[in-house]
Amino acid sequence: MEQDERAKEFAALHRKGMPLVLHNIWDAGSARAVAAAGAKAIATGSWSVAAAQGYDDGEALPLDALLRTARQIADAVNLPVSVDFEGGYAVAPEALVENVRALISTGVVGLNFEDQVVGGSGLHEADAQVRRIAAVRQAADAEGVALFINARTDLFLQSPAEDHPKHIEAALIRARAYSAAGGDGFFVPGLADADLIRAVCEGVVLPVNVMKSPGMPDIAALSACGVARVSHGPFPYREAMARLTAEAAAE
Repeated sequence: MEQDERAKEFAALHRKGMPLVLHNIWDAGSARAVAAAGAKAIATGSWSVAAAQGYDDGEALPLDALLRTARQIADAVNLPVSVDFEGGYAVAPEALVENVRALISTGVVGLNFEDQVVGGSGLHEADAQVRRIAAVRQAADAEGVALFINARTDLFLQSPAEDHPKHIEAALIRARAYSAAGGDGFFVPGLADADLIRAVCEGVVLPVNVMKSPGMPDIAALSACGVARVSHGPFPYREAMARLTAEAAAE
């Protein structure tokens, strides 16, 4: 299947109220394990990919290593692959174009692209992030691939749960701006309250992605909220490593 066709196939899996469930992986082997379970698509998690190679999250993993891993994963499975690209390993739109084109060359069809300042504090101003998302779309258009841009906001990860209600309007403003800039999905990791998730799903046109952390509502409840994508983030890797450690310690 051509890469552009696979990208469109991946986009079609995002349906409000019928979420695509992604058990985030970290290498070709874990991708094949999830594919063997009947997955419709494969997605990495930046924390897990970095940890599996001995690095911290936050673009500490060299870009060349990430690109190599992305290519290995895309080559290992006959499924759409999306990569957690963090902040794109660049701030300036011009540099982002080059990095995203390099990522597309690995065969992947989607990416997560976050608005936090990687290696700094806080978020990029909304206008700046809009320009950055537009650069990602520009790169995809140049490659002729309908890359699925999962535009992530870190508003909720960077604030305590009791403050989340007051950030909903700001999140909706960012979602609309990110959509206009070329975003295809809106990712709200850290948001866990069902009523607040529903408010976001009802307030934006884009399919909404949540990260299923321990204690979150189950998939059925998230579906009822209108969620279109559920990611498991770093938790599959952490659970796998915990099992390995426990088994090694027991012998």
